[in-house]
Amino acid sequence: MNKLLEVREFECITCNDDYKDDRSFKYLEKELFNELEEFILQSKGRETEVSDFLNIRFKRNVGKIIQAKNYVGLIQMKNGFNLQILPKISYNSINDTKKIFIKMLRSLKVFNNKIFNDANLRVDKMNLYEIFINMYIQELRNLVKRGIKSSYLLVENNNNFYKGKLLTSEHIKRNFLHKERFYIGYDEFLQNCPENKLIKSTLLKLQKISTSAYNIKEIKQLLINFENVEPSKNYIKDFSKVVINRNTKYYELLMKWSKVFLMNYSFTTFSGNTKSRALLFPMEKIFESYVAKNLKKALEDLNWNVSRQDKGCYLFDEPRKFALRPDIVVTRDDGSIIVLDTKWKSLINKMQQNYGISQGDMYQMYAYSKKYKTAEIWLLYPVNEEMKDAGDIKFKSIENDDKVLVRLFFVDVGRIEESMRRLREELNR
Repeated sequence: MNKLLEVREFECITCNDDYKDDRSFKYLEKELFNELEEFILQSKGRETEVSDFLNIRFKRNVGKIIQAKNYVGLIQMKNGFNLQILPKISYNSINDTKKIFIKMLRSLKVFNNKIFNDANLRVDKMNLYEIFINMYIQELRNLVKRGIKSSYLLVENNNNFYKGKLLTSEHIKRNFLHKERFYIGYDEFLQNCPENKLIKSTLLKLQKISTSAYNIKEIKQLLINFENVEPSKNYIKDFSKVVINRNTKYYELLMKWSKVFLMNYSFTTFSGNTKSRALLFPMEKIFESYVAKNLKKALEDLNWNVSRQDKGCYLFDEPRKFALRPDIVVTRDDGSIIVLDTKWKSLINKMQQNYGISQGDMYQMYAYSKKYKTAEIWLLYPVNEEMKDAGDIKFKSIENDDKVLVRLFFVDVGRIEESMRRLREELNR
């Protein structure tokens, strides 16, 4: 089986035939629905549960449903069923959403901008896991062009000639009756280093699990370059031997991704087992990183300092406890401060319901204003259909000439450059 179901954040999955054509739900055959439910329940009691990403609940008249949360990526189950969760981005088709999501991933440190621009990255024909495999292939192509690492490695052999150093204890054990032999150790300049072993193991594994003919063909071609390299026999041991320094920096990204593929690690705290894999990303972190990177770019010609996850203030000073971590702190050249916080949440255009803004978020903004001694606080939300024409929304508090002003700004992640230009104009007034 190689069935793929694509859902967006917070969409609900049902197996009720009466809702098969209802656009409010995604439909899954009962057998697959039950297997997905079992997959979620099996993780109960573990340190990290699948229920952190998928929620089972009941809905009146519909019955049992499974709802995606705010993690985006791919879950692959042991029966071959794939659940692909995409971000909830307004105005976009599934393929456009995938393209925007991949563009957003560029802002994370585990990704290299250069590997996103290949024309062979066909998002319409690949699920997210295959896209990540394809990106690994592209990065490895760059490595092969640069040259695969070789290093001096200790080789041990029982030969009839002497070379290097006699390994005495092993020599006595093996050659008591063979005086013509020497058990020796010597250095050879080989490609069989831990980094290359792990890459070869990754390629061999991806060759087995990939369902893309294009990816499999590329993997076979790359394996030719690793003919003289043995696959890793102990992943943990070989990863512990990997040292990234000035001379091996170009291996860093590949090692991170090899760990993801070989050990079923993810970019969440969830790790799959040998039969199931989850490659999931928290959308709050992606949105925060995406906005911060593009805002910094939009302000780069100004003499302003842009700090991410600032660590300068605490809620209490004696003792210094409860650190405040605003997403973005901008300090203008005149010393004035602007605090911006990103929230990956869809608001509603109802003032009487506070537009859907949580009270806790506003308490947080008030604390930022007081501790950073600034009246300029911005809350950045993704734009949606309901809020696209909402206008200027702000909340003001004045106490004894002490003003706090919290303003909302809506970011179009599909047109991020345009959004950041508009935000720059607002900040530069």
